[in-house]
Amino acid sequence: MHTDPAIHRKRAEVIRQAQERKQARATERKGLLIVNTGAGKGKTTAAFGMGLRVIGHGRKLAVVQFVKGAMATAERQVMENLPGVEWHTIGDGFTWVTQDREKDIATARRAWEQALRLLQDPSFAMVILDEFNIVLAHGYMPLEEALEGLATRSPGQHAVITGRGAPEGLVAVADMVNRIDSIKHPFAAGITAQEGIEF
Repeated sequence: MHTDPAIHRKRAEVIRQAQERKQARATERKGLLIVNTGAGKGKTTAAFGMGLRVIGHGRKLAVVQFVKGAMATAERQVMENLPGVEWHTIGDGFTWVTQDREKDIATARRAWEQALRLLQDPSFAMVILDEFNIVLAHGYMPLEEALEGLATRSPGQHAVITGRGAPEGLVAVADMVNRIDSIKHPFAAGITAQEGIEF
């Protein structure tokens, strides 16, 4: 690491010029398909952070939670009561809890019907499909059907999909894919889930 101020300024100027060239080329605007996946914690949290930005700009946000639903969360208690937010928690819990594949498929179908309605509503700037990757990874609905539905969303609308195991077909068509890896987790040390961290 160089501490010479002249070297630092020179490197910073090279970085600044490269960044300005990238910004000058990036002129297109479109609704983005964003996928947050991976084994690490924070996929939903990152999506809700973007959702808060949407709300902060005075735009409307919709959330459909697949799988989740068995436990109340603090983010839902806060966000679903904000102006411009429509929130649907339709899950029955993770499949290892329900142990009923047919019920899981039926619940995922109900959530997908709600999601399709929101994706086709131009008043929503962003629709978050929380844990939808799990629905696709477990084969609760065909990937092709999901891709067709996502392709019919309102122009300019952003869709954010979270959950482990994002299928390659979804990753291939997404505009942005974030893989969140787990390097270290307190569960491994016997530390339980805690308010403000996991829920």
